[in-house]
Amino acid sequence: MDREALVLRNRRMAEAFHAMPLKHHMRRGILELVAYTPLPSSKRQSTQRILLIRPDHLGDVLLTTPAIHALRAALPDVELHALVGPWSAEAIAGYPDLDAVLTLPFPAFSRRPGGNWRSPYELAVRSARHLRHIGYDSAIIFRPDHWWGAMLAKLAGISHRVGYDLPDVAPFLTHPIAHQHEHAVMQSLRLVESWTGTIAPENAIYRFPTDTLDRAYIDGYLREWGIVPEQRVICIHPGAGTKVKQWEEECWASVADTLHQQFDAPIIFTGSDQEQPLAQRIAAQMKQVACITAGDTRVGQLAALFARASVVLGPDSGPLHLAASVGTPTVALFGPADPVEFSPWGSSDRHVVLTSNIGCRPCRVLDWGSDDPKFHPCVRDITIAHVLEAIHRVTNRG
Repeated sequence: MDREALVLRNRRMAEAFHAMPLKHHMRRGILELVAYTPLPSSKRQSTQRILLIRPDHLGDVLLTTPAIHALRAALPDVELHALVGPWSAEAIAGYPDLDAVLTLPFPAFSRRPGGNWRSPYELAVRSARHLRHIGYDSAIIFRPDHWWGAMLAKLAGISHRVGYDLPDVAPFLTHPIAHQHEHAVMQSLRLVESWTGTIAPENAIYRFPTDTLDRAYIDGYLREWGIVPEQRVICIHPGAGTKVKQWEEECWASVADTLHQQFDAPIIFTGSDQEQPLAQRIAAQMKQVACITAGDTRVGQLAALFARASVVLGPDSGPLHLAASVGTPTVALFGPADPVEFSPWGSSDRHVVLTSNIGCRPCRVLDWGSDDPKFHPCVRDITIAHVLEAIHRVTNRG
């Protein structure tokens, strides 16, 4: 299939993927009935509290933290409670701006098989009872399309509900905000403007709090590999959750060997337990010996490791957002996702995004299921030369 035919094929498939199925049209009608059903507000509490709802995983949660920091600066005496999935609680628990972190296994985000069609609604009713007992004055639904979180806030009797004016979400809101195509950090900041005022991008505070124990763990871990604390390292996070977002393993091996030679720096592969085999396969193709930490670091420890790195590189993934949050330059390889919204936050001279010029990108389809990855070459179009040039650019080496 030639390039033009491939682009047309993928565009048609992406349009079909994003089209709303009939069952979702039916769901929208039911949701509107629920949204306009009068419910009693929760009882007034002596302490003012705001519930911050973010169901996503590591990267999206981190991109919400500048808004949380701005909210804390504007409201020092108000309790801020984050409601997140258990999969991201560790990423946000160390932020001093929060008074409490609550967890909830949000439907469609757990990456595990769900129950029957009633399960999400039964969970919403049960969870709403708990939230009513705590008592909240306001709720902010940070994920733009998260109708379930908006419904939960309505069922919990929270009288002031802020989110984006999208079809399934807006009926549950008391203060819908017009949605704009912009970076996720700015999308979150705009939701809190009624409390904080307008915050310019250059004034957004994006910083992950590392601690002494995590830094000590990383120093000890690397020392076992013969890497002393004074040495700068280069980190590669090759995993990205789905095959369509990943670069070729042999390309990572070639880049890693070249960087080891050019920078005289140890190469460290990071990742989760599930990504350890990927890191091992890449390291096995290298001429140099690489350190593999995949499966051996928690979020705080990974942040401490990234803080020691000269650069962190990899495909679009949460750990690259973590690297940016500790001030380390990044090189991100983007395929189906939209870098306008989800690139690592920071100046473009320190955080370079590489993309393909293929006409169907960004399709915003992050998992094509059984469709052969060869039909979605957007990440694999990026060359080794482009990656090496970008690394030299962000590290001021070329």
